[in-house]
Amino acid sequence: MSTKPPSVNSSTTAVDAFMKELATRSSPARSGSKGRLMFAMDATASRQPTWDNAAQIQGEMFLATAGLGGLSVQLAFFRGFGEFKVSQWTDHSHELARLVSSVSCRAGETQVLKVLRHARNETHKNKVDALVFVGDSMEEDIDALGHVAGELGLCGLPVFIFQEGNDPIAHFAFNQIAKLSGGACVQFNRTSADTLKKLLAAIAVYASGGRRALIKLAKAEGGPVLQISNQMNR
Repeated sequence: MSTKPPSVNSSTTAVDAFMKELATRSSPARSGSKGRLMFAMDATASRQPTWDNAAQIQGEMFLATAGLGGLSVQLAFFRGFGEFKVSQWTDHSHELARLVSSVSCRAGETQVLKVLRHARNETHKNKVDALVFVGDSMEEDIDALGHVAGELGLCGLPVFIFQEGNDPIAHFAFNQIAKLSGGACVQFNRTSADTLKKLLAAIAVYASGGRRALIKLAKAEGGPVLQISNQMNR
């Protein structure tokens, strides 16, 4: 397999084409209702060196999903001493981008279990199509995380984890969560801003257009997007 990444121009073209295609559809992931995507972020101090760049990319992706029409997003993040916050569900991409850019990092331990439990509770109220989590470390009980991840898998809510860096403990835990929930885990670093943008676009496509839309995009896009699709089909 070639390790040469796809060009930025070809990548942007593929993503934009699928965004336009989904925008013209009368029905998103579920007939008669909007796709729902929960976006969660680790805002603890370890992510400070790359936070501004990542936040800008994440904000851009919310703006890029505006054309989908059938996508509603909820923002969640944790930081500091037990601080965990969530926004209202909204399809106003400019508001979500503003919220992302307003978040700053604070020292504290990870609270991924709170994210998973919140996602479980939300999907019991009204089906959530995908949970995206961006983080770089893990300081929690993996068995407890795995239990809730399994519950999410039974609910049909896959967790897509984008790991910043290569911490081995976090990588093991994130892969377990992804596998048990039926999602995927992909790593990126501070030099791969384009990779994060493509990954977020792919999950927006999945939440709005379902598995078939993701598979179709993965075939055209290759690289990390194909990696997500392959992990979901394992």
